[in-house]
Amino acid sequence: MGLVALLLGSAACGGGDDEDGGGAAQEGTVDDISEQGEPVTGGSIEVGLEAETNSWLPGEGSFGNPGTTVAYAIYDPLMKRTEDGDVKPYLAESMEPNEDFTTWTLTLRPDVQFHDGTPLDGEALKTTFDTYLKAPTSNLARTLAEVTSLEVVDDLTVEYRLAATNSAFPDVLTAAAGWPFSPTAAAAAGPDAGSSPVGTGPFRFVSWQRDSNLVVERNENYWQDGLPYLDEITFRPIPDEDTRLASLQSGDIDAMQSLRQSTIARARDLDGVDNYEYLGNNSGGSLINTTRAPFDDPRVRQALAYAIDQESLIEVLGGTGMTPPATQFFSPDSPYYSEDAQDAFPGYDTERAQELYDEYINDPARSDGQPAGTQISFTYNCPPDPSLNELSQLYQSFWNGIGMNVELNAVEQAAHIQNALAKDYDVQCYRFSSERDPYYILSEAFTPGPLNVTGYSSPEIDEQLEVLRTTTDLEERKAAVEEISLVLSEAVPNLFTGYTLTDIAVQERVKNVDGWTFPDDTKGEGVPGATAMWGHVWVTD
Repeated sequence: MGLVALLLGSAACGGGDDEDGGGAAQEGTVDDISEQGEPVTGGSIEVGLEAETNSWLPGEGSFGNPGTTVAYAIYDPLMKRTEDGDVKPYLAESMEPNEDFTTWTLTLRPDVQFHDGTPLDGEALKTTFDTYLKAPTSNLARTLAEVTSLEVVDDLTVEYRLAATNSAFPDVLTAAAGWPFSPTAAAAAGPDAGSSPVGTGPFRFVSWQRDSNLVVERNENYWQDGLPYLDEITFRPIPDEDTRLASLQSGDIDAMQSLRQSTIARARDLDGVDNYEYLGNNSGGSLINTTRAPFDDPRVRQALAYAIDQESLIEVLGGTGMTPPATQFFSPDSPYYSEDAQDAFPGYDTERAQELYDEYINDPARSDGQPAGTQISFTYNCPPDPSLNELSQLYQSFWNGIGMNVELNAVEQAAHIQNALAKDYDVQCYRFSSERDPYYILSEAFTPGPLNVTGYSSPEIDEQLEVLRTTTDLEERKAAVEEISLVLSEAVPNLFTGYTLTDIAVQERVKNVDGWTFPDDTKGEGVPGATAMWGHVWVTD
């Protein structure tokens, strides 16, 4: 994912009212999915999306959740995650590292063609990598900065050569950097390549009317026998949540995305609708600018955390009974979740909050240079969404309750992101984490760089990141993530509300939305962030 897309997916705050989720379907929270039956070939569906996407060319498009779910119809990812969270070859046949994880050798499947008949081979991967993905204007250039070169070994084999050891590198190829597209078609289309995508995926691009619809049709030459099942899919951006839900209820569309808890709650009550839900690592919360006094003192950050009632914040966002309070960057469904870190993270305790706050403000050596006894004053920033306005007011009441003077400031989304990048804020709402490998999630968040928006780092975190960078052993990596999570539970560079529950709600005629598998029948990760592998979906009429 490019930097801008990642930040857009991270800027809004809440217990699951925006972007990129993932984890596992929430069993027992909704009625059972209707009987799936046997696969049926033929038919068409219309899918309501959260938003439009600016371009469909990797390196140019900002592929948030809406763009990604469309992309999975047109492109095949080289790598994808299993239901257990392992990264495994999908379009690729294999991917193996050298001994020190500085070179990764990827082997392609034979006889795969792009929709225009161009063969998918090593030269095609190298051309798109050199010409498009690593171009200075590419929004994937930073993601791929660690790759010094992509070298062709033979027709079906390439090597990704890295500047340094990285055991997590295959994760990069699950997203747009690992969606092969035809270099022939891209060169022919020139600046319009993003308007007529050509991949290897189960569906071929037909047409795109921006802000209206994108149509794809069955790829008759698809490399997976028997797929896809559907003849055609029409994707329609319908940004308004109420309109999208009403369109599903009326039958105007057959499926819809939602990352809003209040919408998902209503979708659960619709007759004749199946909900494919997914709870993931992504969560809402607040950034604390640890580079700015008084927030450079952990006592102040801990006081902020102890003073808030997460359940009340989640209730404001419509997630009560749907999303649990978050305490770390990984959800309870993740192999990297730590119960010890959950126990260590500050819970709602106003007495402890008051003790820490009073200790700081009465400290003659307090970091902000104010006289002992002076109350802390600061500004809390958040975009001007109605639910976020209410959320901000609740934060304000909690912190005012222990003596802090909090001013609320509504900031438009673009400026909100820039403020975070520049660390030009006191405390502000935000979103955290994703389904990426923990090395990428945590290194970007807590080592020097543009995405370390809290400014927090520590030698203890650096030590454990080195473990994540240099081993693929799951138990060692889980232990390293737990150590980092424990450090963060004490340091509190950010606050959490709840994890993000996402949903693809469909008419009952639409089947197998989360049942996709790898070519060797390994079960896939389902529908992370309300994205689907549409080639595996069928309809019953």
